[in-house]
Amino acid sequence: MPTLRRSLGLLAIPALVLTAVLPASAAQAAQAPAPAPAPVSTTVRPDAAAAGWLARQLVDGDHFETVFDGTAYPDQGLTIDAVLAFAASHSSDQAAAKATAWLAQPGIISGYLGDGTTEAYAGATAKLLLAAEVRGEDVHGFGGVDLPARLRSLQSPSGRFSDRSQWGDYSNAFGQSLAVIALQRTPDGAPAAAVDFLAGSQCADGGFPVAFGQTTCAGDPDATALAVQALAATGRTAKANAGLGRLTAHQNTDGGFAAAGATTSNANTTGLATQALLSTGRLGAGLKGWSSLVKLQQGCAADAAVRGAVAYDASGFSQANGARATAQAVLGLSGTPLAALSAHGARPAAPVLACPAPAGR
Repeated sequence: MPTLRRSLGLLAIPALVLTAVLPASAAQAAQAPAPAPAPVSTTVRPDAAAAGWLARQLVDGDHFETVFDGTAYPDQGLTIDAVLAFAASHSSDQAAAKATAWLAQPGIISGYLGDGTTEAYAGATAKLLLAAEVRGEDVHGFGGVDLPARLRSLQSPSGRFSDRSQWGDYSNAFGQSLAVIALQRTPDGAPAAAVDFLAGSQCADGGFPVAFGQTTCAGDPDATALAVQALAATGRTAKANAGLGRLTAHQNTDGGFAAAGATTSNANTTGLATQALLSTGRLGAGLKGWSSLVKLQQGCAADAAVRGAVAYDASGFSQANGARATAQAVLGLSGTPLAALSAHGARPAAPVLACPAPAGR
């Protein structure tokens, strides 16, 4: 505290005294005007404004964390969601580059993918491969891992990508769809057996389940949105169209989509469903989904710290789930399919939502 008071006291010395006791060059420097702040990048685009807010939430500027029982843990999955969102919005490329470098650290990558021998996780490997492809990274040496080879090693004879783990197999339709999309982007393409397995999991109503091998096939809107993109990317048009039909049949009157078992629209499910609809030409339903996401976005009337963020649902914005909701909402706001997503040409800055100056200024 004495040091703080002394510092404050020094700051209170009149400028005239400083001029008298400092050499001329120092006095001139003290009197020189402060350099003008760097111009702030602004945008009116909902996807870019959302991505800009998301970039400013990164811990240490390069990753996200999840707090469990009072302890913060690195959240590689959410960090990848952000990297995909930055590419989809063609903005925040500096943040995306830092996040990608963080993901490539040996400790971070092994904690997410497993060690590759006794532990190897299919969904995580597929998701990281997709992010590395989107960023234009060397996918055969990302963080010292050959991601396509690792992923292909997890494919079973049935075509399903499965975990290799002492804790059990938690692979599901999300990972299967992401694996098909990511491998389709490689020169060898997605294995036909993997595509067949995904297509064969479709329920009678056109939807896709999260978990495979259930007695009753229950379509899940999030899983359906990802499966539709995977099947559309691999030429399974009929199956993709059936999935799109299921999505549009369960679209809420507000234009959004609810999670399985729920009735209220949320930004996460709506973001994925809207991306699937817009990227496959279902513009009517897709634009309704897009509008519902915009309504959840925090605009100029909100506090400056949250402008651009997307609330999980209509109950209001919460910092607890805001980053995840915003990341997936950006995918719907941009409408670019995961199969074609690229960071090439993205602008470096993390823009803020353009708002009119307060009255009287």
